[in-house]
Formats: sequence, structure tokens, C-alpha cells
Amino acid sequence: MSASSFSVIADYLFKKYPYQSEGYLTEMRSRIVRRETLNNLALRMGLQKIVQYNQNDKGLSRSHIFGNALEALIGAVYLDQGFHKAKAFILNQMLKPYIDIDTLEERDTNFKNKLLSWAQKGNYDLSFETLGEENEGTRKIFTIGIQLDGEIIAEGTGYNKKEAGQVAAQNAIIKLGLR
Repeated sequence: MSASSFSVIADYLFKKYPYQSEGYLTEMRSRIVRRETLNNLALRMGLQKIVQYNQNDKGLSRSHIFGNALEALIGAVYLDQGFHKAKAFILNQMLKPYIDIDTLEERDTNFKNKLLSWAQKGNYDLSFETLGEENEGTRKIFTIGIQLDGEIIAEGTGYNKKEAGQVAAQNAIIKLGLR
């Protein structure tokens, strides 16, 4: 998202939670602007009905094309109408009707941080290893493995290493029973 979008969301959270710590506000902002959240938000808003894309490309169902389209829409509103209209759009058309802050607060989807914290507390040797890169149509698919004390315990795939690492971490958490 653009810097203006970050500032709108940060301002909204600061006003909603004036006594929360900076770390809490940063984490909540991060959960809102995360690719997965933006893509889901775009789908709930119905952007898939107006975005032109290759519907035969099965890989697009796993991509964040609609979240990217939402970011482009926010940028277009900002460039065409200015900051105040973009702020109103973000708050009134996106955040308030589609983002349940309380649910988002309860749900921890940063699996990588959760797994790393667990490993650090238990003094385990944990690393994320790139196991492969392959092409799916015009895009690359990355495979990341979670190595725990020298053994690969889980894998995940995604369109970038960060996404693949999150999937791998989620799979490791499930396998280790850390939910």
C-alpha cells in the first residue's frame, strides 16, 4: 500500500486504541495491510468482477492480483481526488464495512513470528531454507522448507519467498501441535 494508506490506517488505529502500545498498533496495521488481507478484502468488495485477467490461468486463484488491483484503485483515488477523498474511501468503503478489527486482533496469522518465538524460547535451531524455484506459467513458485535441528519438518509454496515461508511456518506449527 502507499504511504498515504499506511498513514490513514495508522491514524485510524491510533484514534480507536489511544492507550495501546506502539508495538500493538504496528502489528494491527501490519495485519490490515498484509497481502492476504488486502486480497480477501478486494474479493469481498467484488473487484474480481471488474478486473480483467486471464481466467484460464489457474495460478491466479493463488495470486494476489485482486489485492494489487485494490492498491491501484486506492492510488487512482488519491491521484484523482487527493488525500482527503482517498482517506474517506479507505475508511468508509474498505476499513469500516469490511475489516473487523476485533476479529483481526484475535487472529494471529504471522506464523513465521510465532514459530521463531517458539524456537527461541525452547533454544531450538530453526531455519528457513529455499528448497526450490519453478515456473508456473509466467510466474515463479517458491518452495521453502522449515529446518528444525537439522531436519526438514515442513514445506510451503508461494509466489514469493515470504509467502512460501508463511505457509511453511503454518504447516510446521500444525505438525508440531503449537496452535
